[in-house]
Amino acid sequence: MIGLVEGPIDVAALIAAVADPEHGATTVFLGSTRREGGRRAVEALVYEAYGELALTELQVIADESARRHDARIALVHRVGRVPAGEPSIAVVAAAGHRPEAFAACRHALEAVKDRLPVWKQTVYEDGGAEWLDGLGVPLRDAAG
Repeated sequence: MIGLVEGPIDVAALIAAVADPEHGATTVFLGSTRREGGRRAVEALVYEAYGELALTELQVIADESARRHDARIALVHRVGRVPAGEPSIAVVAAAGHRPEAFAACRHALEAVKDRLPVWKQTVYEDGGAEWLDGLGVPLRDAAG
């Protein structure tokens, strides 16, 4: 199960999607919006994605992680506004044993951070905002 979703992530559905009596270990990773954003308090993150390409890449990442670690993977990223304290990404991996489940989960997460065509705008409590790339580096416009 992979997807881009608006609104809260259904973690129980992701766990159910990877459930398998042959897999005794399941890991769940939730990446949430932090209130702290350097010296400024963060109100929310706003994610935009290149939808079709992002879905294709999520599937490639899930398939890679599953093959590499003999695991089942569920991977969902939110788009739209994600308030502080709410998850923006969920990775669930089920494998035969915990080392493989943890490795599959981490591989998928790192690949998403590195390759997924998703951009985020940080909205600060003081009313300011800035766009960041997938690694959290501020994007500059052509004049900047």
